[in-house]
Amino acid sequence: MYPEEIVKPMRQELVNAGFNELHTAADVEATLAKDGTTLLVVNSVCGCAAGTARPGVIASLEFDKTPNNLTTVFAGVDAEATAKARENMVPFPPSSPCVALFKDGQLVHMLERHHIEGRSADMIAANLVGAYEEYC
Repeated sequence: MYPEEIVKPMRQELVNAGFNELHTAADVEATLAKDGTTLLVVNSVCGCAAGTARPGVIASLEFDKTPNNLTTVFAGVDAEATAKARENMVPFPPSSPCVALFKDGQLVHMLERHHIEGRSADMIAANLVGAYEEYC
């Protein structure tokens, strides 16, 4: 577990952009049971989360089509919620950060850590905007 004083500003970055934090398995289940599209970000303390993942995800929301629900779990902190989120991301192996788009509870698009590392925030945003155009 990471100390809350370390993760608080990292959490707040997504919360300030309109994301709801999920802290329990029940939170994840209830959110994914909703109709429509849900973006779920597995947040992380790593450099690629700060440098490109969070900025890219936030930039992707500046366009017309966006997911109905914006949610996040924090790897290494929200253990129960993160485990439940990852159960819904199979067949993809656990990674953090990562970004998953669900439609009516079904996984339809996934950005794993290896899709995030070494890419710019603009590239991540463009990838997500393409998914929103298709699924939202």
